[in-house]
Amino acid sequence: MICLSAKDNHSLSPISHTQPFIAKITDNPHLPRALRPQYIFLLTVATAIPEGFGLVLVAHESDEGIYPVNTVRISQELRYLKEHDVIKFYPEDGKINVLYRKEANANSFLLTERCNSFCIMCSQPPRDVDDSYLVDDLLATIPLIHPETHEIGFTGGETTLVGDQFIRLIQSAKNHLPRTALHILSNGRNFQHLDLAMKVAKVKHPDLMIGIPLYADYSQLHDFIVQADNAFDETLRGILNLKRCQVKVEIRVVIHQENYQRLPRLAEFIARNLLFVDHVALMGLEIIGFAKSNLNALWIDPYNYRDELKNAVDIMARAGMRVSIYNTPLCVIPESVRNYAAQSISDWKNDYLDECANCSARQQCSGFFSWNLRKPSQYIKAL
Repeated sequence: MICLSAKDNHSLSPISHTQPFIAKITDNPHLPRALRPQYIFLLTVATAIPEGFGLVLVAHESDEGIYPVNTVRISQELRYLKEHDVIKFYPEDGKINVLYRKEANANSFLLTERCNSFCIMCSQPPRDVDDSYLVDDLLATIPLIHPETHEIGFTGGETTLVGDQFIRLIQSAKNHLPRTALHILSNGRNFQHLDLAMKVAKVKHPDLMIGIPLYADYSQLHDFIVQADNAFDETLRGILNLKRCQVKVEIRVVIHQENYQRLPRLAEFIARNLLFVDHVALMGLEIIGFAKSNLNALWIDPYNYRDELKNAVDIMARAGMRVSIYNTPLCVIPESVRNYAAQSISDWKNDYLDECANCSARQQCSGFFSWNLRKPSQYIKAL
């Protein structure tokens, strides 16, 4: 795993900041002085430190030299940081959160921990808290993101619960990152209100997709999985409204013990009724959050639902739909549908087993969530 937060950073000089500081990292000592207060200078070798930067991060152990104000030696765990990365520094305790990494394969931003569903396998269990600072942080971060970033994501909680700020964030992404795709996760229920779908469409973001979960082909099972009455109907209305407004929609299906047997039925339902969606992702279980708490009821070895997975992929592919398999190692996927598998796990939480070391397909394989290594499939083998 890649550590995205660390408290064991050591101040080497007085810190003048009294409030948390969000800024982009540079290793350019010749940055114009007028711009330096807005930047964080990264020092990786023992040499003279240029003055005037908003913060200096020392990423080496030498104690030579004189340190200007606002100089911090960063934790070993954060010494992967590079130019163009964006961090948040907390002056009261020296904590650093990494908000954006230019070289990451995925950069997702949490909008809120609040949610109007309570999914039994939720990887980010909802909390009813005032976390509006998350939106403020993201509005400060978006202008700092490198313009050539391929894609960013908004996640939650339920992203639409931030109210009018939801549209403001989409507009900000369009204004500052017009060549960057935006992928938003939502349970889709609030889009049952057509006006919200219309507001999203009105922004006219050039490359936006909303990923919405649909866990079953009938309401009782879907509603049980998300632990919310009428969620199935509300989700379908949300999908229909978004597509009515020409907003791209992805359907996301997390597979587990409760729904794997009906996977082909769900594929038929989607192909017959939602043929117009833009992508369908069939996803392996991430064992964290509620999934970890409910593991005995949810866990099934991916190898043991390989037939259902193959049938579902075949049904939607024959219908001409774009379909992918996420979070599932290639060796437990039937060979005939392995070409639908994607490297879908964010690099900061992506790992492999020892058995994977000599696998010829490792570079194409999704591998595992780091926390899934404690309970991987029993059928992992090198290809």
